[in-house]
Amino acid sequence: MQIFGVDIGGSGIKGAPVDLDKGDLAQERYKVLTPHPSTPDAVADGVKEVVDHFGWTGPVGVTFPGVVTDGTTIRSAANVDKSWVDTDARALLGDRLGGLPVTVVNDADAAGVAEVHFGAGRGRRGTVILLTLGTGIGSAVFVDGVLVPNTELGHLELHGHEAEKRASSKAREDHELTWEHWARRVQKYLAHVEMLFSPELFVIGGGVSRKSERFLPHIQGIKAEVVPAQLQNNAGIVGAAMRAATGR
Repeated sequence: MQIFGVDIGGSGIKGAPVDLDKGDLAQERYKVLTPHPSTPDAVADGVKEVVDHFGWTGPVGVTFPGVVTDGTTIRSAANVDKSWVDTDARALLGDRLGGLPVTVVNDADAAGVAEVHFGAGRGRRGTVILLTLGTGIGSAVFVDGVLVPNTELGHLELHGHEAEKRASSKAREDHELTWEHWARRVQKYLAHVEMLFSPELFVIGGGVSRKSERFLPHIQGIKAEVVPAQLQNNAGIVGAAMRAATGR
C-alpha cells in the first residue's frame, strides 16, 4: 500500500510516495525550497509542486512545523510565516491539490509515529521522546507507544533563551559552532527535558541524524539512552503518509 507524504520544514518542502508495509519511501523524494515569506498560499504552491512532480492522485499526508488541532487548524507557527495561525490547513491544501484528501499533522509528531512503528522506538515501552533538531526543535512524546500530541518542547526556556535558539541545527550553523561545542548545548537541553519527563529513550531526528557520529559521542551524563533516528530525515514523510492512511 502506498500513500503520499509531504514534510513542510522551515527550509524545505519534501515529499514522496511511501510504502506503508516497509515504512520507507517508495520513490526518491522530491524537494523544493520553502518560500520566503512562507505564507499559506506560497507554501501551498510548494506542496502542490512536490505532489504534481509524481502525478499523484490519491490521499496526501502533510506535516506542519507547529501545533495542529483537529487535524486542520494551525495554532502556532514559530518557523514559518505567522499568517498560518488559525488557518484551516486541510481545506487550503485540499483545494490547492484539486480536491485530494489531505491529512495535516504536526511535523515532529509525524516523525515520532514513524520512528515508533518502524524505527528506533519500535517495541520500546515507557516514555520515548523524539527530538528533531533542524530549523527549530520539534518534539514527540510517547508513553507505551501512545502519542501525546503537540508537545512543542523546543520552546522550553534554557538559560534564559528558547531551547531551539541555542540547541537547534540552525543555531549551530548561525553561531558557527563546532560539533563538540554544539553537542554540549544539546546535552544541557537533553538534561533539562530528562529532568521533566524521565524518559527511557531519546531519539534524535532531523537532518543531523545523518551525522550522529559527529555529535552523539560528545553527549555525556544523560541517563536515558540517546540514539539517532533510523529513518533519519525521511521520518516526517513516512509519518505523514501513515496518518493519511487512517484519515486523521
